[in-house]
Amino acid sequence: MPNLLESQVGQLLHAGGLKLVLAESCTGGLLGSRITDVAGSSEYFLGGVVAYAYEAKADLLGVSWETLNTKGAVSRETVLEMARGVRHRMKADIGVSVSGIAGPGGGTPEKPVGTTWIGLVAQDGEWAQVFQFSGNREGNKASAVEAALNLLLDYLQGKQL
Repeated sequence: MPNLLESQVGQLLHAGGLKLVLAESCTGGLLGSRITDVAGSSEYFLGGVVAYAYEAKADLLGVSWETLNTKGAVSRETVLEMARGVRHRMKADIGVSVSGIAGPGGGTPEKPVGTTWIGLVAQDGEWAQVFQFSGNREGNKASAVEAALNLLLDYLQGKQL
């Protein structure tokens, strides 16, 4: 059963005649799952790419190796390239991307566990926000999905990102 967030997002995408695509890393397809929990989501959701490894981000989404090697997978630059790449490849209006450190390992002093970047690319601009979640692996993934849905909802409602 869909939650209110993905239902609201779906209604606004449908009303605007907009097509959405996703590029997910740390969420492993959980965001796409939430979007498709809404009946009729095929009207506005074209699909998504789960690109976990650097190779997948580069090969499937067009993220540059320079960005990955200098900024890392969990960065503003990477999520914007992910969202730009999936939007371009799938010919959609909006691309949303998520990359983070779900835990329990993988964190560094500069990017502790829970650090998550979310990107949104559309015809009228590109936005990225960083979040710091403090749950366990499953909790961080769920929080990332909620944050991505909220960012998308804010964009669709015309709020300042």
